[in-house]
Amino acid sequence: MARASGDPDPASGSGPAPGRWAMLAVLCASLLLVAMDATILNVALPSLIDDLRPGPLEQLWIIDIYGLILGGLLVTTGAVGDRWGRKRLFLLGFVLFGVASVLAATAHSSLQLIGGRVLLGLGGAMVMPSTLSLIRNIFTDARERALAIGVWAAVAGAGACVGPLVGGFLVEHFEWQAAFWVNVPVVVVTVAVGVRLLPEYRAPHPGGLDWPGAGLSIVGIVALAWGIKHVAKGSPNPSDVGALVLGVALLALFAWHQLRLDDPLLDVRLFREGPFLAAALATLLAMLAIGAALFLISLWLQYVHGYSPSEAGLRTLPSALAMLAGSLSSPWLMHHAGVRAVLATGLGALAAGFLLLALAPEPTTYPVVAVVLAGLGLGDGLAITASASVLVSAVPAERAGQAGAVSETAYELGVGLGVALLGSIHGAVFSDRMTDRTADLPLRGHDLDTARGSVGGAADVARQVGGETGRRVLTAARGAFDHALTTTAYVSAGIVVAVTLLTVFMVPRGFKVTGGGH
Repeated sequence: MARASGDPDPASGSGPAPGRWAMLAVLCASLLLVAMDATILNVALPSLIDDLRPGPLEQLWIIDIYGLILGGLLVTTGAVGDRWGRKRLFLLGFVLFGVASVLAATAHSSLQLIGGRVLLGLGGAMVMPSTLSLIRNIFTDARERALAIGVWAAVAGAGACVGPLVGGFLVEHFEWQAAFWVNVPVVVVTVAVGVRLLPEYRAPHPGGLDWPGAGLSIVGIVALAWGIKHVAKGSPNPSDVGALVLGVALLALFAWHQLRLDDPLLDVRLFREGPFLAAALATLLAMLAIGAALFLISLWLQYVHGYSPSEAGLRTLPSALAMLAGSLSSPWLMHHAGVRAVLATGLGALAAGFLLLALAPEPTTYPVVAVVLAGLGLGDGLAITASASVLVSAVPAERAGQAGAVSETAYELGVGLGVALLGSIHGAVFSDRMTDRTADLPLRGHDLDTARGSVGGAADVARQVGGETGRRVLTAARGAFDHALTTTAYVSAGIVVAVTLLTVFMVPRGFKVTGGGH
């Protein structure tokens, strides 16, 4: 496996790019918005539910379709950037992101909002691999590159963590639509500055785009995500199982097809290298766990404890602060302790956070959740920065889009699948517990089904029926949600512990991405 050296990369020029830190600021401004949009609706969901009245399945799609579209397209857009130009793809994607924000902000139905989120995912898929691949080209010194990736990871993680805070403030002082309108001025300024400041990079001798491979990767990932989402809800029908099997089969065919090409869309041989595979898995599964946790904790803060959107967002701040600390300290730690130690420490912090949440006595209190959020943020910052450094250092500069695609696919698909899979598990446990808790309540028909379907539905029913019955519905829903959160935390902890052990096994002791020669 190729490791970065401290010498300038000949594919990128003779030395460091002038104004490279200003370029990084432009890239991070775009990345912040794209990352925020993965979680900004978490605290806006109750207001959105009251306005658009989406069903439980529509609620999940509104939240996770963005990450799933991102995950499905990143491999293709990373390859397009290598061939067509990373700056060009970045700017076009960010313009589309702004247009999609307007579409979502003006939505009067769940279908239009989901459509806007789809286009936001498409624009984000064009932006995100471009940011990491441009960093690979702009920062030719390995030490500087590690620091730049640390800043990049801090912004990406902080964006996901402060999304609920920003969303809460906007929803409380304006309406849920403001969570999308806020994107527009940032898009306009960033595109205007990026046109003048960013350099263009593309492969020196690009081949044609592998369109069959692109189709296989997109359809395969979407089918896989669809299958996991619906099978996880329990009692799957044959079409759900078929989608899951189809997704696995298409991705296997994609890998076989790529191995036969001289200029593949994605060099799947990279996954034969233990550190590369470990980095991709660590990113995917860590984000799967933390994506669901941030989503569920945001709902817990509002529905179980009754905080306003901005109050709920403020109480997720420990994750953002810890994320910054983990991301910015990761380059120094990797240099002195090696990649394996940083990955293991980061994943261990994630596992510890979930175990604390699982073992805490019910009802769970906010001080416990604050410590959990700090552990998740610290672990995410360490693990994601180390993983991104490994992935970027594994490819030559002319194929940097591939590294960006793998890193961002794992990141975004992990968040989307986390909400779909773990969110569905939480929903199933919640409904099962609510069935027992509402058996003796005077609810019938639609009201009973709604109360058992989701905590948001239960809160809506409680407001409508009022009185003692409403109070009992709300009490039952809060207890059921807390119990389901504990169960989901156990599942998340098990996932992260398994990945931690696998990472320690696959990454050699002392492996580093700077300095070379290891």
